[in-house]
Amino acid sequence: MAMNVGGDSGEPSVMATINTTPLVDVMLVLLIIFLITIPVITQHVKVKLPHANNIPTVTKPHDITISVTRNGSIYWGTELVPSSRRLLQKIEQVAVEVPQPAVKIRGDRNSDYRYIGHVMYELQRGGMVKVDFISEPSAKELGAR
Repeated sequence: MAMNVGGDSGEPSVMATINTTPLVDVMLVLLIIFLITIPVITQHVKVKLPHANNIPTVTKPHDITISVTRNGSIYWGTELVPSSRRLLQKIEQVAVEVPQPAVKIRGDRNSDYRYIGHVMYELQRGGMVKVDFISEPSAKELGAR
């Protein structure tokens, strides 16, 4: 630390240099804090995550396909479902079957998520357990075949 001692005039003079020692001390303390806390924040359990593969759809005769168009129209197979109440009635009818059929949802790529979310909500209310989504394979997967 720099200190100016004495002078000829008897008045204390102004120190013209910047003392950077406190700044360096603060920066070193912050660096140590970050080095200690970052490993604590990023801890996780090591697991082997599965790779996502597009498996070809195996449709059984008793499976149900629900399609959602871009504008939110819902189709049960190829039949237009006019209202949410009618969709819930159809779901409740097939939900009691043993074994319960799987529902496959085909959502238009450009449809709002709320339409598909609404169908999923009705499936949950109706008691359906097995719900799948149908998607197109990527160009990379098509080229591998």
